[in-house]
Amino acid sequence: MSMASIEIKIPALAKDYVLDDTTEEMRNALLLYPSIANDTISHGRAAELLGMNKMELIRLYSMIGIPYLDMTDEELEEEIQTVKRTS
Repeated sequence: MSMASIEIKIPALAKDYVLDDTTEEMRNALLLYPSIANDTISHGRAAELLGMNKMELIRLYSMIGIPYLDMTDEELEEEIQTVKRTS
């Protein structure tokens, strides 16, 4: 996979925490997460961009508490009922 470098500015006091024991893989995944959250790209596309499969990315996010499904109980129930009606 071809890699590119970017420069980002963060508060000086945050530098030690950003570079601490966070892996490059995790940092890259976190940089893409806002695009997943606002529906610009899917988990699958983000995983592809990161050179991993979708389940690896979902596991990576779940390790730090970011859920794959971001629905309320009511939204989830509505989805289940929709699937049942169309099956």
